[in-house]
Amino acid sequence: MSTTVTASTEVDVPVRVAYDQWTQFESFPQFLSGVVEIRQIDDVMTHWVVSIGGVKREFDAEIGDQVPDGHVSWSSVGEVVHRGRVRFTPVSAERTRIDLEIEWKPEGFVEAAGAALQLDDMQVKRDLARFKDFIEEHHRATGGWRGEIHGGDTTATDGGGSGARASEPGAFEAPASDTGVLGTDPDLRP
Repeated sequence: MSTTVTASTEVDVPVRVAYDQWTQFESFPQFLSGVVEIRQIDDVMTHWVVSIGGVKREFDAEIGDQVPDGHVSWSSVGEVVHRGRVRFTPVSAERTRIDLEIEWKPEGFVEAAGAALQLDDMQVKRDLARFKDFIEEHHRATGGWRGEIHGGDTTATDGGGSGARASEPGAFEAPASDTGVLGTDPDLRP
């Protein structure tokens, strides 16, 4: 049986800053306490090393859907069941709501006990609060990637180029639509 945890927060930065920081997956250990390491293999594939309750796991996760300033969803590849989705919603020009949902399948006594006691729920909420502190302290992203991913297909939204992840913020300019939503994901339509 899988466990699903949801958490939300509002951060005092524009949606682009919050989103761009989240796309810097290798920075996750700076604010997500259960993440030991994430390596970006390519635009859609990441390798995770996590430690929750003393239980260490490694797995690959594929980004299935990513829309600039909208959302990122991922799921593990292989035996470990881990998937998640984070959504970014502008509250104002300088404030963003972040909604995070993570699902995984606890294995073994320690993980099952942690899920039953809702320790994983508390950890995810603390980690999202740590992301809030991190991004509000820096008030700018450490990098950003403005491409879109749908079903493993990557599209650069910078008007051309390789679509590679940027090491400096603002390296890609995303086009705005009339609705303020980028991309064509049907669940983001107003």
